[in-house]
Amino acid sequence: MGIEIVRKSISRKQLDDIAGEYYEELIKGVVDIKRKVVALGGEMHADSEETLLQDGSIQTDLWGFSILLDKSKEECLSYEAFINIRPRNNNKGLEVEDPEIRGQMEKIIFERIKL
Repeated sequence: MGIEIVRKSISRKQLDDIAGEYYEELIKGVVDIKRKVVALGGEMHADSEETLLQDGSIQTDLWGFSILLDKSKEECLSYEAFINIRPRNNNKGLEVEDPEIRGQMEKIIFERIKL
C-alpha cells in the first residue's frame, strides 16, 4: 500500500487498511499545514515526510503525528515525531510545542480522516 496522501476525506475502513500494513492500532502521519494535506502510513514519520516533499510540500510546513486507533477521538492524536525536532522553528523536542500549530494540525487531520 505504501504512503497514502489524503487530499479528501477518508473513511475509518480506509484508515484501518492503512494501519494494517505496519502497526495495526497506530498510524504514523505527517500533515502539511499550508497545503492542508495529510500523508499516512509507512514505518517512520520520515517516510510520509519524504512523500509530501516529493509532492511539493515545504519542510517548515510539515509536522509529524500518530493516530492511536484504540483511543477515543479526543485522545487519539499524538504530536510526537523525530521530524518535529526543529530548533530553528522554535520546536526543540519531539512533540509539537506551539498550540496554534497543534490546533491547525488537528483541524486538518479531522477534516481528512473520519474517526
